[in-house]
Amino acid sequence: MHIKNKLAEAEKRGKPMFSFEFFPPKTAQGVQNLYDRMDRMHGLGPSFIDVTWGAGGNLSHLTCEMVKVAQSVYGLETCMHLTCTDMPKSKLDDALSQAYKAGCTNILALRGDPPRDQDKWKATEGGFRYAKDLVTYIKEKYGDHFDIGVAGYPEGCDDQEDRELLMEHLKEKVDAGGTFVVTQMFYDVDNFLAWVRKCRERGIIVPIVPGIMPISTYGAFLRRANWSKCRVPPEWMERLEPIKNDDSVVREIGKSLIAEMCQKIIDSGIYHLHFYTMNLAQATRMVLEELALTPTSGSPIQSALPWRQSLGLNRRDENVRPIFWRNRNQSYIVRTQDWDEFPNGRWGDSRSPAFGELDAYGIGLKGSNEQNIKLWGSPSTARDISDLFVSYLKGDLQSLPWSESAINSEADSIKADLISLNTRGLLTINSQPAVDGVKSSHPVLGWGPQNGYVYQKAYIELFVSPAVIEDFLARINLDKALTYYAVSKAGSLRSNAANDGPNAVTWGVFPGKEIVQPTIVETISFLAWKDEAFKLGEDWSQCHPQGTKSRKLIEGMMDGWYLVNVVDNDFRRARGLFEALEGLDSGVLDDVVEISNGITNGVSNGNGTSHTNGEVKVQTNGGGKAGTNGVAR
Repeated sequence: MHIKNKLAEAEKRGKPMFSFEFFPPKTAQGVQNLYDRMDRMHGLGPSFIDVTWGAGGNLSHLTCEMVKVAQSVYGLETCMHLTCTDMPKSKLDDALSQAYKAGCTNILALRGDPPRDQDKWKATEGGFRYAKDLVTYIKEKYGDHFDIGVAGYPEGCDDQEDRELLMEHLKEKVDAGGTFVVTQMFYDVDNFLAWVRKCRERGIIVPIVPGIMPISTYGAFLRRANWSKCRVPPEWMERLEPIKNDDSVVREIGKSLIAEMCQKIIDSGIYHLHFYTMNLAQATRMVLEELALTPTSGSPIQSALPWRQSLGLNRRDENVRPIFWRNRNQSYIVRTQDWDEFPNGRWGDSRSPAFGELDAYGIGLKGSNEQNIKLWGSPSTARDISDLFVSYLKGDLQSLPWSESAINSEADSIKADLISLNTRGLLTINSQPAVDGVKSSHPVLGWGPQNGYVYQKAYIELFVSPAVIEDFLARINLDKALTYYAVSKAGSLRSNAANDGPNAVTWGVFPGKEIVQPTIVETISFLAWKDEAFKLGEDWSQCHPQGTKSRKLIEGMMDGWYLVNVVDNDFRRARGLFEALEGLDSGVLDDVVEISNGITNGVSNGNGTSHTNGEVKVQTNGGGKAGTNGVAR
């Protein structure tokens, strides 16, 4: 969606909106940390984000990659910076092409700063001298595909202090096709509002977005103010200077000063704030909370679908997905990125085109071996693993190999049942409760347009020990409303489903629309997910050294256990699925992998030891129970 349309919507509704700026980090770990932060800050509800472009295209490849990931994986409407500095047309063409293919529809066209080894800005041979020329070029090549923003300088810029001349340059950029203006940071709000009035008098009528720099520390505040040569009101210094050595107090006072400035901007009729985050979240979040602009239980972000939509090329109309990747959004995006079209209205044949291979970046287990061992420990029995799953359900653990984020409040209504299952050794990696028609505006379960109703079938997905798989499936078969798929790592599939076609497990009914069925269970997708689910377990096992109990234990589970999903097709009952599994226990929780001189002798369960000469066998004490640990939406 074009930013100009988002700004027009905010003005029409009289409801303030906001956006964030990020810049490419210099290290691989920094990039991953930023992606995680962008993912979390998505929950604050930004209207869009932008990603900067280094001087001379430095780190430009990373800018393009970040735009692609933000658009496609995190569903963030993204504006890509593009500068003239050291950028011949060939490089500009490549950047614009990558932005187009990423689904990006917004560009901030800038002249840019000179490279660090140059005192003054110089035009590149075969490139452009002014931002207005870049605007014109983009319009000529791409028509109206890109919405083009330009920069405004209320207090002058580094190499030009003549504000009248800068105002004339701004008018030229807008006349060339710029549809919105983003300003340099400032702290003098009265000067900014006076500058906006002058822009209007000069005929610059496009939306003007104020650039807001939060205050995190006193030193950073001064450096950024001096760098941008912006005026700091004397009363600000009077409040900040005495407490400059206490960062927490500086943030608190800074929050109040910035929030007061922002409120004055909003009161003037400007309904969008653009935050220069410096890749940090806390100071920006504090200001938004002070302004009461963050989501609350009484005023949640309204989602169009029960899963986060991708804004990648050709994916904006996608509205059907298999439930299996509900906890692993990035993996699903990566494995389907080469599809020519995406399900819209119904689920087609997922065998053509096929799901992508498992060796692509973003599919395997995240984190280093050391980090994952610190997070999940070194389990030596299935009970240790069961305890991890229970900790996740209780909120004491923020992730599992199959769940990249913490469990959320949607699972609250079935949490006790999930904990019971996992305590009994039925290890759940995905679930959803039954929902019999709640309003689409419900703060936890709601999605879709207003005045609609949404529904869900109860669903669990879990690993089941071979010791109880027959008992487990027999219980499911006794209830005609329950359908299942069970598969081993080797691919042996069992099911009681009537056919291989899709089974909708989430749907919504909305005024003036056909019934929307955005989440399904179906055979081919489950088999594609099966490979990934078992590989994640293998990746986890390989965090531990060869020959250790933990590695042998997890490898043995992945080699021998079944991946099972169960759907209760009677969406009006809340506990039918769990009632069918009451009293079932895995029977293998206390089996111990024994290591002698680096050789696996077998598994001890208290009744003896099985010597296997390199093969791990599971001995059990009898029947068992099964469990699931829920899912974070």
